[in-house]
Amino acid sequence: MQIQFLGAAREVTGSKHLITTEKGKRILLDCGMFQGKGHETDTDNRNLGFEPKDIDCVILSHAHIDHSGLIPYIYKKGFRGSVICTPATRDLCAMLFVDTAFIQQQDTKWYNKKMDRLQKPRVEPLYDCKTAEECMRLFITVDYDRKFRIDDDIQLRFSNSGHMLGSAVTTLYIRDEGEVKTIAYTGDIGRPQSHLLPSPQPFPQCDILITESTYGDRLHEEHLVSEQELLRVVEETCVKKQGKLIIPSFSVGRTQEIVFCLNNLYNEGKIPHLPVYVDSPLSVNATNVFRLYTADLNEEVQDVMRYDDDPFGFNTLRYVSDIRESKALNRDTRPGIIISASGMLEAGRVKHHVANHIDDPSTTILIVGYCAPNTLGARIQKKELEIVSIFGFDHRKRAAVEKIEGFSGHGDYEEMIRYFCSHQDPGKIRKVFVVHGESSVQDAYVQHLYDAGFRSVSAPEKGEMFLI
Repeated sequence: MQIQFLGAAREVTGSKHLITTEKGKRILLDCGMFQGKGHETDTDNRNLGFEPKDIDCVILSHAHIDHSGLIPYIYKKGFRGSVICTPATRDLCAMLFVDTAFIQQQDTKWYNKKMDRLQKPRVEPLYDCKTAEECMRLFITVDYDRKFRIDDDIQLRFSNSGHMLGSAVTTLYIRDEGEVKTIAYTGDIGRPQSHLLPSPQPFPQCDILITESTYGDRLHEEHLVSEQELLRVVEETCVKKQGKLIIPSFSVGRTQEIVFCLNNLYNEGKIPHLPVYVDSPLSVNATNVFRLYTADLNEEVQDVMRYDDDPFGFNTLRYVSDIRESKALNRDTRPGIIISASGMLEAGRVKHHVANHIDDPSTTILIVGYCAPNTLGARIQKKELEIVSIFGFDHRKRAAVEKIEGFSGHGDYEEMIRYFCSHQDPGKIRKVFVVHGESSVQDAYVQHLYDAGFRSVSAPEKGEMFLI
């Protein structure tokens, strides 16, 4: 049996790991889209490293596009196997794929106009909305902690990874060369404490561990600091400066967590009656999915729901879908809060809000999650940066830019290692592969794992293949 690392290898995007069994079964762990790499992104997404029609199944850890976003593309290219995931992941993918297709179609339309002027070849989007909808017929859902038989030689089990709604550690039991080998793939690992999600749940002892490493070189602040910090930023921006607080936030997971915290602060009378807008059609739909799966959320949410039947809504909060209403927000001079996608400021309505307010000293742009190095979200955090290019126009950065680490959906290196060691015997794990992290971060995490007692730890290069 062999495994090849085709994405999220020495980088934090494009998760794809291909297992080929001795009998020729080809299993793809995640099928993520590369994001935030400029002109390289399109080439990397089209050059898969495998023939889609040869893939028997995709096992999907969670719905984030850097883990799931190329499933419609491989469907377009001939993949007709199964996509296996949790029920919540399936429901979120149904929305995310169509949203991603729409963004591609809009971006391609703009790009092709530019190519026409330069008399250069046009490009096509990776997939359209019709393909995004059609590929959903391939999905099979499996609940947490239930063994699912793929064939006579392969079974899987999902364990809640606490990263986002529906996210899972996948444990594969594969009969190979007369023995059953147990492979665990973490997808992304959440934090021990979260405003919304349960802590990462134990998964069975494995022989081979494939682990993410997004924050493999750093430690987070104490958990509850995030809500206190959010309150501080709201007071400084909206009360003292009478300005706008713009929060770039991923539509699925992070937006709901921010809204839940604001809902708590509102219920406790700690924030004034400011207008709060969630300006993203996808966020609106994703929040409705969260409302369907409140039983999968943590005890803090359950406690709130004993006296507040909607933890994602309060009197001054408005969910915005209409584009005209979104544009009107930029003409509204009142202090208030705008939460909008995308989290890395690479696309979506939030990019327009930032472009319209970045030169205003009363504005604060609050970063609440990881931003890949080449993204606008990462660039505007540089203190020395005075001029920012957005949509091809230069803007002077007068707005304050702040960051709250506590909302991160990824565990730090101590939290991840503590999670592993609480129910895994490092001495029984024959091989550890470190993926989904920047190169220098992975090197640091490899050493941290070694110090914790794990042996034979490596960070594969893109395309590298191993016998397991």
